[in-house]
Amino acid sequence: MLLVAVASAVLVFGCVWGLCSRWRHELAGRAVGLLRGVRAPLLLIAHPDDECMFFAPTILGLLQEQRPLSVLCCSTGNYYNQGEIRKREFFQSCAALGIPPSKVAIIDHRDLPDNPGVQWDQQLLSDLLLNHIKENHIDLVITFDAGGVSGHSNHISLYNAVRYLHHSKQFPEGCSVLLLESVNIFRKYLSVLDLPISWFLHPDILFVSSEVQNRQAKEAMMCHQSQLLWFRHIYLVFSRYLIVNSLHFLHDTKTTKES
Repeated sequence: MLLVAVASAVLVFGCVWGLCSRWRHELAGRAVGLLRGVRAPLLLIAHPDDECMFFAPTILGLLQEQRPLSVLCCSTGNYYNQGEIRKREFFQSCAALGIPPSKVAIIDHRDLPDNPGVQWDQQLLSDLLLNHIKENHIDLVITFDAGGVSGHSNHISLYNAVRYLHHSKQFPEGCSVLLLESVNIFRKYLSVLDLPISWFLHPDILFVSSEVQNRQAKEAMMCHQSQLLWFRHIYLVFSRYLIVNSLHFLHDTKTTKES
């Protein structure tokens, strides 16, 4: 019975990977259409390793379409006094994903500590982010939604700052926001098997990695050696965020329900 179950799981996994290859082209075309005109997208993250743990399909999808993506990380990840190590690992990971050092920036501010128990100051974070957006002519910000994927308060602080700037109309004209969808714990560890669910739920944009891109994402994660505890290895095998990213545009709450 166990062998039958394992064989069935392998068969289903293989079938979904096959569908994944076929759907990727359609999804890529849709993403290109929705992001037509975007010239300077910015990935906004809270900690070194967020880029590959959660956003790898988005990063690789955008780079494949020749979008000059940049990354702004709002802390050094110094919760365990490893900030300097994690900064080096972050630049190595970005390079593994195809992002040059010139496109990578880190904010190291004492009032924005890497701490799951701290909500970052919204005004400070908003001011720093808005300055970065204006200086670099950013026209698309990609970050976490209200759930922060893992519920981390620093992730959620990014969402709150972006939502504040968006709804108070402080973003430059034409600058839009894409939010990475937080899913429940069951879906989070379905790996590629989450693809049919994500497809059915019709997110605004769905990025799906190929097998080659999935290996690239894992190579980037391996750059974060200081973070590779036993449970991260489980994450590398089962997380859907290394293969599937479903994203929603942030709209005005007067007309559309927020993500």
